[in-house]
Amino acid sequence: QLPLVESGGGLVQSGGSLRLSCAATGSTFALYAVAWFRQAPGKEREGLACITRGGDGATYLDSTKGRFSISRDSAKNTVYLQMNDLKLEDTATYYCAARPTVTGAWCSSTRILFNSWGQGTQVTVSS
Repeated sequence: QLPLVESGGGLVQSGGSLRLSCAATGSTFALYAVAWFRQAPGKEREGLACITRGGDGATYLDSTKGRFSISRDSAKNTVYLQMNDLKLEDTATYYCAARPTVTGAWCSSTRILFNSWGQGTQVTVSS
């Protein structure tokens, strides 16, 4: 399991922006595809975005495409989620998750496929 720590959450007004960070430790970060999930109270955890191990491919949930952008900095062992034009419905606890993979094109929004998880960071969007 790869230790992951999320940060960057907070309180933001509707229409504002936040950048979340997912920091990993260890020397094997480049072998992992990384995804962002979120979970609001009473709702299922949903996959938002995934970035390939090499950072050359990404997938997004349709409802966030165009507003959210995932990226990674291998030198810093960090994956980011840039969130723009935030809406009230974006209020949730945000988690990052990682899975080691050999294929460079692998990404997924299926949470059971990820074996490494952070503790989450809270994002609250106010009107």
